[in-house]
Amino acid sequence: MPNGLKTALLLGLLSGLLLAIGEWVGGANGLVFMFMFAAIMNLGAYWFSDKIVLRMYRAQPVGAGHRLHTIVERLSRQADLPMPKVYVIPDPSPNAFATGRNPDHAAVAATEGILQILTDHELEGVIAHELTHVKHRDTLISSVAATIAAAIMMLARQAQFAAMFGGYGGRGEGRDRGNNPIALLAMIVLAPLAAMLIQMAISRSREYSADAGGARIAGNPYGLADALRKIDAAAKQVPLDANPATAHMFIVQPFTGGGLGSLFSSHPPTEARIRALLGGI
Repeated sequence: MPNGLKTALLLGLLSGLLLAIGEWVGGANGLVFMFMFAAIMNLGAYWFSDKIVLRMYRAQPVGAGHRLHTIVERLSRQADLPMPKVYVIPDPSPNAFATGRNPDHAAVAATEGILQILTDHELEGVIAHELTHVKHRDTLISSVAATIAAAIMMLARQAQFAAMFGGYGGRGEGRDRGNNPIALLAMIVLAPLAAMLIQMAISRSREYSADAGGARIAGNPYGLADALRKIDAAAKQVPLDANPATAHMFIVQPFTGGGLGSLFSSHPPTEARIRALLGGI
């Protein structure tokens, strides 16, 4: 299945889960309320998420003449994108991300660690990957997915507290459902679990698309493939002190995970990404 179609289906499933929970909790009024609540949260994420995350990681702007700025400028022209703002994050762990609500208001940030360990050819592959995220508006997609998942988890917490302090449910049909222990257990445990799994699946799908798009912008997949190997190995030695809510933004997940934990990973396994990159040549 094409990654774009897969993402659309997963977002639809995640949105449907949120609305179904809203309707389960409060009937038609609950459905409308959760739709409006998610819309407001997404609007806030659309306008302010880039400023928040850049401030969170103490990113510092760099201008013309800086190595990173020069590479971003050249690849932006090749990708037919407006020149994004360029930032360096004062952290020795190698990583990078793109943010911004659209290509006209985008930013690319890289850590000092990634600038130290990558050659220009490898760094070009990383930046091309991030510019593909900008081109595909993946920041917006990820923000929508994260916001909806957060709303589902908030509802689950409310249901948990309500169950602890005397039951859950409003009037009529909502109360009848809230008194069903199986339905309440599903609301508290399974709904947030499903939301997280769907959100992570969306993120992994966008990473594969950004890898492929980055290879096209850079002109070949080798720089990015070599960079992913280096970053993955170095990040395990010098992990990034990252907020879990922003893990999906980075080119390599700041946290380790394998086996069943890979279902909750925001990124595909690095070796799988490299195989996909090199598989078409």
